[in-house]
Amino acid sequence: MHHPFSDIPEIASLDSSRGIIRIPNEQDIPFTPRVRAIVDTAEFQRLRHISQLGLATQIYPGANHTRFEHALGVFNNAIRYVWQLGRDPRFCQIIDHHLAEVLLVSALLHDLGHWPFCHPIEDLSLPDLPPHEAYAAEYLRPERELAQVLKSEWNIEPEEVLDVLVATTDAPHLRLLRSILSGPIDIDKMDYLERDSLHCGVPYGRHFDKNRLIQSLVLNEAGDGLAITQKGKTAAELMVFARYVMFSEVYWHHAVRSATCMFARSFFELHSSFDLSTLFETSETETIRLLREKATGTDCAQLVEGVFGSKRSLYKRAGEYSHYQQNELYELLAGRPYEFLVRCSRNLIEELNRRGLVNRELSPVDILIDAPPPHREVEFKVPIYFPKENKYRLLSDVSPVIESLAKKQFDDYVKRVRIFASPDIRHQLLESTDFESALRTAVETTAS
Repeated sequence: MHHPFSDIPEIASLDSSRGIIRIPNEQDIPFTPRVRAIVDTAEFQRLRHISQLGLATQIYPGANHTRFEHALGVFNNAIRYVWQLGRDPRFCQIIDHHLAEVLLVSALLHDLGHWPFCHPIEDLSLPDLPPHEAYAAEYLRPERELAQVLKSEWNIEPEEVLDVLVATTDAPHLRLLRSILSGPIDIDKMDYLERDSLHCGVPYGRHFDKNRLIQSLVLNEAGDGLAITQKGKTAAELMVFARYVMFSEVYWHHAVRSATCMFARSFFELHSSFDLSTLFETSETETIRLLREKATGTDCAQLVEGVFGSKRSLYKRAGEYSHYQQNELYELLAGRPYEFLVRCSRNLIEELNRRGLVNRELSPVDILIDAPPPHREVEFKVPIYFPKENKYRLLSDVSPVIESLAKKQFDDYVKRVRIFASPDIRHQLLESTDFESALRTAVETTAS
C-alpha cells in the first residue's frame, strides 16, 4: 500500500542510512539537503548556545544538552507521527502534503524564539516581554536567511509556521497541527522527557513505551486533535507518570529551584539595565558574562556569583510548604505573581531584622521566596478510542493512575513553596520558633 506521505523526502529517508545526523540516544535523524539548509542558518545555529535545562546543570552535571539537540529530536518525532497518522484516512482528509511539511518545519523550529534562561525569565512577567513563541517572529522576518530558506527550499511561507507556533487564526487543521506540537501526547514532551532523563542520568523519563504510544495514535472524535487507541493506554499512563516524576525529582528539585530562584531574582533586579531585545539574541555564555558584569558592586552580586562564579554557593531551604504540608502557607503564596513574591521577601527581611532573629543585618536579597507561578501545566486530557464500540473515553475516566494525577491538580503536588536563605543564616532561621510567624506577617503586609 502506498503511504500518502511517502514522497516527502524526510519520510522517505526514515529507513535509509544515508543523509542522517545522529543524536543521543542512538537516534538517526533524516538530514536531507533542505533540512540541512534550515539547520545551517544563523537563526537555527544559535540554539547550539542555549541549554535545554538552563540551571539544572548546577545539580546534574550531564544536563548540558542544548535546544539544538532537542529540536532535532522533536523533528524526528514529527516524522514518525506523520508516518503513523498517514495511515488514518481521516488525518489525510485534513492534512495534505503541504501541511505535513509545515508540521515538520514547525517541529524543527518550535523553540526558535527561545533565549538563554527563557522559562525563568518568562515567569517574572516583566512588562512588554513577549512569550518565547511570539519572539520566533523576529527570526522569521522576510529579510532573514531562515525565511528565505523556507520559501526557496520548502515552498513554505514563514507566516504558516508562525501560525502553528502562536495561534493567530483558527481552523480544524491548525488545531490538529498544534495538538501534535503541544498537547497531552505531543512530539515535544515525547522528546524532552526522554532526553532530559538521559542527560540528567536518571531513569524516570525513559520508562514509557514510546514506540507503542506512536503506533496507537489516531485522531480524536472532532478531528482537531490527537487520541490513542486502547492498545496505547498503558504506554500513555507510563508517560504521564514519567512527566510527574521528572517534575518532582528534576525540574522542581530543591537545589535546581534554588539556583533558578537566585538567577531569577538577580535578573528581576537588573533587567532594566539591559536592552532585552539585544540580550535575547546573545549566547548563554554572553548572557552570564553580562549579568555578572551588571551585578558587580550590587546586592545581587552574591546571587549571581553564587550560581555562576568560580565557587558555587547556592541558597539553602529555610522553609518548604506544599499542598499537603502546611497547606495554609502554601495557599498564601502559590500562584502569586513574581512581583508579589519579591515584595513579600523584602517585607520578610524587614520583619526578621525588626525581630532580631538573625545575628546580622540582612541585605534585601538574603532571603528569596520560590513558589509555583500563576500559569499551570497543561492538564493531561487525552481520549482513548475503543474501536469495537466506536467510542472515545478520556484516559482519566478509565485509568485510576491518571484519574489521580489529572483530577488532583498536577502542579499542587510537584511544585512547592520554598523559602531560600543565604547559607550563613539558614541554621538560625531553622532553629527559630518565630520564623513562620514572621513569614505570615510578611504575607499579610504584602497582601494589604
